[in-house]
Amino acid sequence: MVRPYAIKGKKRKNRGEKYDKEEQEHEEQVEEEEREPAKQAAIENPTEEVEGKKEEEGGEAGTDELEGIPIAPSDKKNNKNGVIFVLEKASLEVAKVGKSFQLLNSDDHANFLRKNNKNPADYRPDITHQALLSILDSPVNKAGRLQAVYVRTEKGVLFEVKPHVRIPRTYKRFSGIMLQLLQKLNITAVGKREKLLRVIKNPVTNYFPVNSRKIGFSYSSDKLAKMRKYVDAVGDDGNLVFVVGAMAHGKIEVDYIDDFIAISGYPLSAAMCIARITEALADKWSIL
Repeated sequence: MVRPYAIKGKKRKNRGEKYDKEEQEHEEQVEEEEREPAKQAAIENPTEEVEGKKEEEGGEAGTDELEGIPIAPSDKKNNKNGVIFVLEKASLEVAKVGKSFQLLNSDDHANFLRKNNKNPADYRPDITHQALLSILDSPVNKAGRLQAVYVRTEKGVLFEVKPHVRIPRTYKRFSGIMLQLLQKLNITAVGKREKLLRVIKNPVTNYFPVNSRKIGFSYSSDKLAKMRKYVDAVGDDGNLVFVVGAMAHGKIEVDYIDDFIAISGYPLSAAMCIARITEALADKWSIL
C-alpha cells in the first residue's frame, strides 16, 4: 500500500485571526481619532502643569554640560569691579605622535621630544591645569568677581576660558579638552550656543577694560610686596589684571604690564601664586 504524502504549498491563514486583527486595528484607529482633538487643544492651550514642565526642561537645558566640562554656579548679578587673570607662556603644544595627535607632556612623550631635539622639562601642561583649577575654584570666582581668564601658549595662541566653566579635575581629561580646543578652536556647551572655551585674536590687551591696572609677578622682581597690603593700596576705582607665568622656569616678558612685583622671597608655583592673590582679594572684598 502506497503511503500518501501531503502536497506542498502555502498554508491557508486562519480567517478568524484575520478578522480579529482587522477589528483591533479599527478600534485603535477610533481611539486615535478620539484623542486627536484633545491633543490639539493641549497644544493650543497648554495647562499650567505642562507649562511648568516646559519651564523645568528649559532650566535643565540652561545648565546643560559640556562632556567633561560642567558649568559651575556663580553669582552673575554682581556688577562690581572684578579681576582678570592672564596665564602667559603656557606649555600647550599638540603634535602627531604615532598615528594620533596628542598634547605633549614631559612624562608621556620624553623620548619623542628628545628625538626632535626638544627639552622635555619645558613641556608642562599640568602647570596650566593646576593654575586654572586654582582660579576657577576660588571664592572670588564663586562670588562673581572673576570677569575673565585668558591663556596664551608658548607658540602665541590665545584663548579665553569662561569663569563659569568647571575644568576637569584629572589631567587626562584636561589634556583631551585642550587637544580638542587647539584643533577645533572652540568648545561649545551641549544644547547652547555659548562658547565655553574659544581661541581669540591677539593681543590680549584688546579684551581688558579701559580702567584696568595690569600687575605681573616674578620672583626676580626687586619689588617685594605683601599681597594683602598691595591690593588694599590699589583701590576700587578700576579692574585688576593679574599676569602669571604658566611655565616651568623663566620669566614672563610682555610690554603691557604696569607693575612687576614679587609676593614671596622664594620661588612659587603658578597655582600657589594665584592662591595668594585670590586670598588677598577675598579679604579685601569681604568674601568668606
